[in-house]
Amino acid sequence: MQEKRRLLGMTLDELKEVAAETGLPGYAAKQMADWLYKKKVTSIAEMTNIAAAKRTQLEESFEVGAVPPVDCMKSVDGTIKYLFAAGTGNFVEAVYIPTDDRATLCVSSQVGCKMNCLFCMTGKQGFTMNLTANQILNQIQSLPESDSLTNLVFMGMGEPLDNVDELFKVLEILTSSYGYAWSPKRITVSTIGVAKGLKRFLEESDCHLAVSLHSPYHEERLSLMPVEKAYP
Repeated sequence: MQEKRRLLGMTLDELKEVAAETGLPGYAAKQMADWLYKKKVTSIAEMTNIAAAKRTQLEESFEVGAVPPVDCMKSVDGTIKYLFAAGTGNFVEAVYIPTDDRATLCVSSQVGCKMNCLFCMTGKQGFTMNLTANQILNQIQSLPESDSLTNLVFMGMGEPLDNVDELFKVLEILTSSYGYAWSPKRITVSTIGVAKGLKRFLEESDCHLAVSLHSPYHEERLSLMPVEKAYP
């Protein structure tokens, strides 16, 4: 049986393609986006302004794809570390950090990491896969505290700018009027300086950027972060 495609994590343009593929009118893409990102439904059956027959047709090939975390660990300071499944046998962490005036979520973008920084446990496990836009956005939308979030930081497992295409889909959904309509200033993307992705980010995104230097000195940074050799 063919695996169903997941609607959560699709941009408005991708939802327009879904609508065309299933014989829905063009405006149904906006309806689907509204159900996915504003009302945060977990099933196509809940999209009640789409004709029942068309919903049944959609369900043959698609699903929402919102999956709750499989485990969590809570700290005494209120921080909660959530574990999300990412395909068969793979898992990523998202960390919810509440403070007096904000609630921040630290989001993962990859299973493992290629960068192999000396101080990073994720780097020590090696690289397994890029997360899809669905798997990244699911950490945000399926979080029990999702509605209380004030800020997002892409500082979890992986190097976000090494997975730039999927990252940009998520940033579009987060900041677009059809999606979450968040101010880009509520979102920070952390990078160790992957040049190609960094250039695109600076040209296309208004979100905040955090660059992990760890040392301003070439030899010292190289001893900590092998990426210094490629991107000094």
